[in-house]
Amino acid sequence: MTEGSPNKLLNGDACHRASNGKPMTKNGFLKKTHCFCQQHAPKKYRRPGDKNQNVPYNASLYKRPFVEAFEETPLLVAVLTYMGYGILTVFGYLRDFLRQWNLEKCHVARERDEQKDFVPLYQDFENFYTRNLYMRIRDNWNRPICSVPGAKMDLMHRVSPDYNWTFQHTGQVVKDVINMGSYNYLGFAEKTGACAEAALEAAHTYGVGVSSTRSEMGNLDIHEELETLVARFLGVEATMVFGMGFATNSMNIPALTGKGCLILSDELNHASLVLGARLSGSTIRVFKHNNMQSLEKLLRDAIVHGQPRTHRPWKKILIVVEGIYSMEGSMVRLPEIIALKKRYKAYLYLDEAHSIGALGPNGRGVVDYFGLDPKDVDIMMGTFTKSFGAAGGYIGGKKDLIDYLRTHSHSGLYATSMSPPVAQQIISSMKIIMGEDGTPLGAERLKQLSENTTYFRQRLREMGFIIYGNNDSPVVPLMLYMPAKIGAFGREMVKRNIGTVVVGFPATPIIESRARFCISAAHTREMLDTALAAISEVGDLLQLKYSRRQKTLSSLSWKSEESLLQD
Repeated sequence: MTEGSPNKLLNGDACHRASNGKPMTKNGFLKKTHCFCQQHAPKKYRRPGDKNQNVPYNASLYKRPFVEAFEETPLLVAVLTYMGYGILTVFGYLRDFLRQWNLEKCHVARERDEQKDFVPLYQDFENFYTRNLYMRIRDNWNRPICSVPGAKMDLMHRVSPDYNWTFQHTGQVVKDVINMGSYNYLGFAEKTGACAEAALEAAHTYGVGVSSTRSEMGNLDIHEELETLVARFLGVEATMVFGMGFATNSMNIPALTGKGCLILSDELNHASLVLGARLSGSTIRVFKHNNMQSLEKLLRDAIVHGQPRTHRPWKKILIVVEGIYSMEGSMVRLPEIIALKKRYKAYLYLDEAHSIGALGPNGRGVVDYFGLDPKDVDIMMGTFTKSFGAAGGYIGGKKDLIDYLRTHSHSGLYATSMSPPVAQQIISSMKIIMGEDGTPLGAERLKQLSENTTYFRQRLREMGFIIYGNNDSPVVPLMLYMPAKIGAFGREMVKRNIGTVVVGFPATPIIESRARFCISAAHTREMLDTALAAISEVGDLLQLKYSRRQKTLSSLSWKSEESLLQD
């Protein structure tokens, strides 16, 4: 392959052409070291730039298997999905016409006649999707919960007299709904136990609120204890904690980069990362999701050409990625990104919101999962809202970095300090994960989460569903595709006492609507079997079992080249 080939392997990874009818990858090459084991399915529709699990990668950098699946959208399903959105759009314009002539009651906020000459407050066309498509299935979101959102929860029953424009609570409660939607990976969202008792004691000692910023009168000893503990947990020199996870990204990236800097962002990065990059004033370039060839091309071009017009070198190049991508269930190819970062002298910003606590033998995220050195990641970011059952976020790295952020971060200077009971919840749960509470509870929860994830994913594949993501990711997207099935799936699952999250356009590509399950260590095998039975029943009802792969593919394995050729 030539130097400019988009499929060029990193670090001179060996490859050779397949011959004698042997299975080969899409570019005609087989990896010599390790590769994915994939059955060849009938050709299906693939949109441009779609995720491809055959993209070559540098296996020599990995110390463990790395298996991800993104089965293509079947052609017929893609066509029917586009037709579904087209029909909804046509009926939306028809209903807008009826509303304009007062033939249908209009619930939409709009300008008064005397305000027509002013700049409009409501963009009528931009709200077309909300009022005509989203409102049809709005009852699937914002359901009020009246219990601890643990493995099971209680939902308040509600009805809508005007087709989801408004809701009324009936006073009834749906009991013991299995919670398959919360990010409660290690099961620390609970009202009893050591964490809850410690948080209650902290509330009695410090109160609930601080009423000041860290730089003024809001720096408590419990905050400094937390930062010391997080630094030790991550294996970095120092950390800084913040009261809000979203603001940890959106308010700290502008403090790290600015004009004359370049941010290379994964196309599926979270909204908080996107907002932070935009607020920084830096130049932003997006690379294809988890595609190292796309990232390397941007890095090479950035160094060769420099800044636009002036061609001066960039002041700073920052690669921004996530550990686990919450909509895809995929995992960052961190060993390769670190190799690229070192080769091109860039900086790396790693968002471990979903991976910290949920991955790795010690629960320390993707760095721990791949067995890498935390010092190779320049800025380690994560949140406490998921695996720790609390709130807030952190930035970890070298002491010089943290000292700089203490005086330049808007989130640190102007935001109120973290609530003391929340800080204590994080301290208690983190010590359990680290085993410093004197019990094996943390190790048991990590093991249980891993077993639950493997079991749940394998069973869904065996049933014939198309699921996305890495085999070890506790985020499990199940593909629904068609817009009508988004609302139907959520409603049917609630009828069977299963709480799920359904997601559609514009949060996902238009033909990739999905249900997203989040596995927890608090889920018992009985709960998972109940959920799987309900999913299978609803899948048969809505005809969701699209996968054409053989059931044997549920045991995707890490094979050497020789065993693959023998197959």
